[in-house]
Amino acid sequence: MPNEKRVRKSLEEILIPGAMRSPVQLNLVREIIISDQKVNINLASAALNPGIQDWLKSQISGNISQLPGVSQINVNFVESTPKEINEVSHVIAVMSGKGGVGKSLVAALLSIALARQRKEAGILDADITGPSIPKIFGLGNVRPSSSETGILPVLSKLGISIMSINLLLEHEDDAVVWRGPIISKVIQQFWEDVLWGKLDYLIVDLPPGTADAPLTVMQTLPVSGVVIVFSPQELAAMVVKKAVRMADQMKIPILGVVENMSYLTLPGSGEKLELFGKSRGQEMARAAGAPLLAQIPVDPELARLCDQGKIERYSSEILDNLNQNFIKALSLKAKQD
Repeated sequence: MPNEKRVRKSLEEILIPGAMRSPVQLNLVREIIISDQKVNINLASAALNPGIQDWLKSQISGNISQLPGVSQINVNFVESTPKEINEVSHVIAVMSGKGGVGKSLVAALLSIALARQRKEAGILDADITGPSIPKIFGLGNVRPSSSETGILPVLSKLGISIMSINLLLEHEDDAVVWRGPIISKVIQQFWEDVLWGKLDYLIVDLPPGTADAPLTVMQTLPVSGVVIVFSPQELAAMVVKKAVRMADQMKIPILGVVENMSYLTLPGSGEKLELFGKSRGQEMARAAGAPLLAQIPVDPELARLCDQGKIERYSSEILDNLNQNFIKALSLKAKQD
């Protein structure tokens, strides 16, 4: 006699084309009814086009039929939208007061560190007019699958779910010339119309500044906390305080700050050269009332991997420390809540 545990385990072995995640991971399983030797499975139809639905029916029937005691299998699809079935435990916004400080880089590194801990992680690229996430993950030629009810995010090599406007453009260098309200609407659609499924963490890569797009994210999404990125230049440090004030006004906790391009380690001597001025890490941590999560150096190897779309191959002690400090900051926030 089959049981629900065995049926779910069998469903976990099926990877949906395009998303490369199982119906269980995408939270599509609505109901499993087992009666005598008959198994009825109801799945959400969200973001699955008819071709994928037919394929999924065939795969599920083939897998479940191999279970002992199963004589009949029925797979039905229930009309639904991604918004109705997505379960995201933590939404983390990565923001900066100005552009060019490495915000997308930090968003990518956080998601990579989480994925290596076997956490289900995703990236929502909310930098609509300046998206760089697909490029650094090597997804320039990938297009997401979609249906009338939603879009399936693209999966990176490590299993990170990614959605970016660049994945929908015909050419990655096409300009997105949209006004603020349209950009805000697209960000909202990326949250509501993309089938994220079950995620432990969704990292939101915000555009720089404190205008429409960051405001949309903080008002529309259930943001658990903010990570603020800056570089050592005095100008960049100054605008950090604007981002801090915005987060405070929106009553969203700041989990920590990250100083990027903090220094360059000279080959041979190991001396740290502060290319862009003296570090302001501790100063900005005090201004934010949050811990300094990491001081990321100028690393030619990291730059090379980003250019080649192979950032997931990057490994360093700095990345390990960033991850540990980030998880610690989340744990402290949970205790405070």
